[in-house]
Amino acid sequence: MAVTIRDVAKASGVHISTVSRTFSAPHLVNPETRTRVLATAEELGYRPNRAARALITGRTHNIGLIVADIANPFFPPMIKAAETHARRRDYHVFVADTDEDPVVETDLVRALAKQVDGILLCSPRMSDDQIELMRREVPLVVVNRLIDGLPAVVMDVGTGARSAVRHLVDLGHRHLVYLSGPRGSWTNREIRRAAGVAARAGGAELTVLGPHQPVSAAGADAAEAVLATGATAVLAYNDLMAIGLLQSLQDRGVAVPDRISVVGFDDIATSALVRPTLTTVANPTAAAGRAAVDMLLQQGDDGATGQVTLRTDLVIRNSTGPGPYAPAGATTAQVAAYAKE
Repeated sequence: MAVTIRDVAKASGVHISTVSRTFSAPHLVNPETRTRVLATAEELGYRPNRAARALITGRTHNIGLIVADIANPFFPPMIKAAETHARRRDYHVFVADTDEDPVVETDLVRALAKQVDGILLCSPRMSDDQIELMRREVPLVVVNRLIDGLPAVVMDVGTGARSAVRHLVDLGHRHLVYLSGPRGSWTNREIRRAAGVAARAGGAELTVLGPHQPVSAAGADAAEAVLATGATAVLAYNDLMAIGLLQSLQDRGVAVPDRISVVGFDDIATSALVRPTLTTVANPTAAAGRAAVDMLLQQGDDGATGQVTLRTDLVIRNSTGPGPYAPAGATTAQVAAYAKE
């Protein structure tokens, strides 16, 4: 026979309402009493009915997490970290994929709104105005997008882009390409803007190609256009595009980094496995997932909002090397070491 809330109350010597509060609003229960009730519940094998608790508290203890493309290796570390972190807070996470489609994104927010206590909207493709409208239907935290007045967790891709461009300029490259990502991407706009500023500051030219879908096939398809510019270095919107470009250049007999240097963004696991290994900007995706969960739950507790910016780091590997304006006689290792200083 299933253990009930009455059994827990009787065994722990408290009223049924105290057991209910222990699970629905633990901060309202005396710590000593809470510990005794939880220990008794564990000993008896009691598990609270989530549906019944939702009727009492008005909370489902569910969170929606909507990503632009679950097949993109950028997102799984964020999803896993968010799920693990939410579980420790007694929340479950429902994951949904928009396939980079803003219409699907809107539909998913509306479908989940009545089933969850809030939604983490990761790399959204909706317009700012549409996101503002969605927030009226359900609490939101936006990941990788800044909108005035909305709680957000962003990665400092602007600083990452500047570091990547400075690295290439220090290596002696003066004509760079930015392989642009999808329309509607805040991250893409930030990288493009910061890369342009850094290129001008370093006396380099930046050619922008795109927009492109953030997949390896787009990087591969862009190889001919990249070579036609005469550039000696490329910064790609993400690692998938950079890896696709690397493979396509190799198929054409173009040596990387001897003929052209390539830098990606994200530091997905594959970036250290391709040959040459990919120089890239590491994004703290797992930390973003945890921070977004914390921000959403805090928003639910006290209405607090805010914005958190997480640091990015340039990871120098073997896909970048000396350009035409490198110091005379310098080897790849020497110039790369200089660029790290």
